[in-house]
Amino acid sequence: MSLENVIEEKIQEAMAKGEFDNLRGKGKPLDLSAYFSTPEEIRMAYAMLKSNEFVPKEVELMREVEGLRAELHSAADEDEKVRIKRLLHDRQLALDIALEHGRRRR
Repeated sequence: MSLENVIEEKIQEAMAKGEFDNLRGKGKPLDLSAYFSTPEEIRMAYAMLKSNEFVPKEVELMREVEGLRAELHSAADEDEKVRIKRLLHDRQLALDIALEHGRRRR
């Protein structure tokens, strides 16, 4: 059995189970204008980064700051709160610097 046949069979099975019924934008045309307005070499680079789950430093810092805020909110021990606040301050400062550096490059 060819790879194409295996893929088609899997798609048909998923359709029969209704796994495609609640997809966002179902029945609407895809808007690919942004995709095709991006130069081909940039699209390839973005695809490689996305497929390897790479995120920019700024995004990692944003996630870390948000996690620390949630951790601080749920912390009960005062010493733990102080530790988290210090770490949060450091990570927020690193984020601010990274964002400013990004603005200056443009």
